[in-house]
Amino acid sequence: MTTMTKQTATPVTILNDIEYMTDEKGRLNPVAAIKPIDLLRDETVTDIAAKVLRLNGIMKAEKEALFSLAYDFLALSANEYETVYGGKKGNVSLQSYDGRYKFQIAMQDKTVFDERLQIAKNLIDECISEWSTGSAVEIKALVNDAFQVDKEGKVSTYRVMGLKRHNFDHPKWLKAMQAIQDATQVTSTKEYLRVYQRDEKGKYIQIPLDFSKV
Repeated sequence: MTTMTKQTATPVTILNDIEYMTDEKGRLNPVAAIKPIDLLRDETVTDIAAKVLRLNGIMKAEKEALFSLAYDFLALSANEYETVYGGKKGNVSLQSYDGRYKFQIAMQDKTVFDERLQIAKNLIDECISEWSTGSAVEIKALVNDAFQVDKEGKVSTYRVMGLKRHNFDHPKWLKAMQAIQDATQVTSTKEYLRVYQRDEKGKYIQIPLDFSKV
């Protein structure tokens, strides 16, 4: 029979009255053969992870409660004018009466590009090759930087869309800009709630909810 014990560390499997622990490769190792420091490390890491998971659950619940408070107020404010709070949710900023605190609800779209982004790159390359050597070198460097991928193999939406700020009237450039526009796909929208506190100099500083910033 197999039983599981130890709730605060890696589970122990008991086979024929011998305790085993499973390692990262899925192998069963006798507990008696594991060094005490390795057992203590396992217990410490698992204990920390359990506490962080509890905090994570609390933060998720509190986040929902905060959004509920915010939108309840917005609905109440709209009711003052016998209407409902409509339009796209988010992108609203409210502050306390004395200006000490401020919170914002912001929306951020997650944008990806389809295959037409590469078509746009090809059009831009053709366009640059038809220009004179002088300015074309600088523009090519700018374009290559915009289409450079990160460690995850993704291009920067900000840099690519920034190319549209250049008002070149070359037909292929214009086609490329249209291809970029057509290639842009908004896959999801995420809602953020940020709270700020005014410091002694009157500047609003975001109150961190991140371990690394506390």
